[in-house]
Amino acid sequence: METELIFHTGNHFPKLGLIATEGAKELSNKIDRHLVSWASNGTEEKDTFLIDSECPRFSSGDGKGIIRETVRGMDLYYLVDVGNYNSKYNIFGQVNSMSPDDHFQDLKRLIQATSGKAHSMSVIMPLLYGCRQHRRNYRESLDCALALQELQAMGVDNIVTFDAHDSRVQNAIPLMGFDNIMPHYQVLKALLRHYPDILLDRDHFMVVSPDEGAMHRNMYYSSVLEVDLGMFYKRRDYSHVINGRNPIVAHEYLGADVKGKTIFIADDIISSGESSLEIAYELKKRKADKIFICATYALFTNGLDEFDSAYENGVFDGVFGTNLTYRTEALKSRKWFYEVDCSKYIAYIIAALNHQVSVSALLDPHEKIKALLAGR
Repeated sequence: METELIFHTGNHFPKLGLIATEGAKELSNKIDRHLVSWASNGTEEKDTFLIDSECPRFSSGDGKGIIRETVRGMDLYYLVDVGNYNSKYNIFGQVNSMSPDDHFQDLKRLIQATSGKAHSMSVIMPLLYGCRQHRRNYRESLDCALALQELQAMGVDNIVTFDAHDSRVQNAIPLMGFDNIMPHYQVLKALLRHYPDILLDRDHFMVVSPDEGAMHRNMYYSSVLEVDLGMFYKRRDYSHVINGRNPIVAHEYLGADVKGKTIFIADDIISSGESSLEIAYELKKRKADKIFICATYALFTNGLDEFDSAYENGVFDGVFGTNLTYRTEALKSRKWFYEVDCSKYIAYIIAALNHQVSVSALLDPHEKIKALLAGR
């Protein structure tokens, strides 16, 4: 599949353009370098596919979107990281961190600035806006569903996201493209690169789901690796609500014996990280050997101190997280953290969409994983 994505633009395909919001500059630059490299091997010479754009702010905090190049007739791909709180702006003399709401508003500003002149518009939003408020309990908002409908009303043709908290939110936009992509291959590739001697057989390796909501991604890993699968479920106190959720009373384990085995735990988000550490402690009580934690989005909203202490005490051996959202320099410097680069994967998806090539082979990496394991 990869060899088919060399650029042969000619007059058959619309010109490709990338528009990066402020929070997605780092990832966009990496994606752009892959696309430029492939274009130089084809018939098109390009220095960059990035379109000159920005969202400046007035001193009152109001913003606007500006695009400084023509985009008429182009395939535009907007890249946004709604989780990049390191992006700042000034408001009334104060420096303010951008929230997910601010990033989403900037995305809409840049879509407006194209004035309907593009051939097509796709939004690449790895961390889906409002993804944690994906369903309604009692009288609550449905942030993610409404945001998707807003983008559809603005003329967006396709949404590309990674490891959505609940992919059923796409039911809000049944007539619009929605690709929920899982970075399984990239994660396993990073694991084997950093731990080449790890044994991935049923006698030595096991996958454990941190809760019932993460079962589908962990079932995939256990199936493709042909190893056992265990699961924790969160026993909650439904008589109380703390910080908007029912507190967890205990993590109960269901599954085969983990004694002496290397354990792989996959989840979509590490938020505070409390649940991940509690599960790691529980696994150590059950005599597990090595423990690797994988999260598509490693946020660590409560800082890194507890993970530092747990690592020093041998509770876990490594955390794998993608570069699909902002990571602090402190996190990237930790010896227990391993970054999973997904920029080339996104570049393949963009090239395939631009060339009207089926992306099914990219969405299901089963064959690539088999080849990766066979080549060890």
